[in-house]
Amino acid sequence: MPAERLLPSPEAEDLISLTRELCEKELLPRVVEAERDEVFPREVFRTLGRAGLLSLPYPEEVGGGAQPYEIYLQVLEEIGAAWASVGVGVSVHVLSCFPIFAFGSDAQRARWLPEMLSGELLGAYCLSEAHAGSDPAAMRSRAVRDGDDYVLNGAKAWTTHGGHADFYTVMARTGDDGGRGISCFHVPADTPGLAFDRPEEKMGLTGSATVTVRLEDVRVPADHLVGAEGQGLAIALAALDAGRLGIAAVATGLSQAALDHAVAYAKQREAFGKAIIDHQGLGFLLADMAAATETARAAYLSAARFKDAGRPYGRQASIAKLTATDNAMKVTTDAVQVLGGAGYTRDFPVERFMREAKITQIFEGTNQIQRLVISRHLAR
Repeated sequence: MPAERLLPSPEAEDLISLTRELCEKELLPRVVEAERDEVFPREVFRTLGRAGLLSLPYPEEVGGGAQPYEIYLQVLEEIGAAWASVGVGVSVHVLSCFPIFAFGSDAQRARWLPEMLSGELLGAYCLSEAHAGSDPAAMRSRAVRDGDDYVLNGAKAWTTHGGHADFYTVMARTGDDGGRGISCFHVPADTPGLAFDRPEEKMGLTGSATVTVRLEDVRVPADHLVGAEGQGLAIALAALDAGRLGIAAVATGLSQAALDHAVAYAKQREAFGKAIIDHQGLGFLLADMAAATETARAAYLSAARFKDAGRPYGRQASIAKLTATDNAMKVTTDAVQVLGGAGYTRDFPVERFMREAKITQIFEGTNQIQRLVISRHLAR
């Protein structure tokens, strides 16, 4: 059954209803086949864009939906519950638009944001490198000024939407002063010199393409620099705080979906003369799954309210990401256990939920990094 929500307005209630309807009609009928065949669902993102769901947290003056982050994340949870690959993709796209919205010039916002936020242009975010995942300041990709252009060289790993995106938000080194030597660039997908490795063969999220992006003498005009030279790491870290909330919401959606399937199965499966949900061993397991899912939702909503109030929320975002993704791993694993042997087959989606939950503990900063972030906040 859908998660119960306390929404602040009829508009928000209508938005959640619209999202659930789109998920039922456009996502759920496609998810099993697309994940099985590892097909990237580009048209789904256009559908969500035309419905206004890719622009929700941005203001109306730039073509956004002017929704609080608290509401956007609940929409994202609904999408993640239906199809985690698409939920992650929406979060990455919103993350990819953030640098131009928050740090770009008026000309850049006018030129690119309308099509980005409409979903006609799908974004990818290029920060990590093979040797610089948890430590982005160690990146080696470089951008060198050459007259009126910058020339970019390097390789960016683990790029969601790589090879399918219409633009890439790329962090590259413009100086040798550690993290202060990194800059941010907007790179259209048709720029000569962009190349893409074979997609990674992943445990889950197989409907989402993840590739290494190669930058081979990629030349972009100087006005594609977002923000100032040397501001890239600050831009990236600011975007990641919001991105972590997106992943927390998707992970909560996975938990809710796993819980819903486990409860439905436990109500109709009988053992020793009664439904297995009426056996205390299973009933208590399901109760713990429900408590974990509600806790995850409360954590990301609390962090979102800090963001909506304009207050620092980095610690809260890390807590939400840590809590929601660890809980998703536990809840989806327990859902497989509730279904027993059936849960270990592809006849039921809980085995896919379990595989998908694992990556949420790793990307947008591993949960070990989240603990580091939280502890440093406490130390201060």
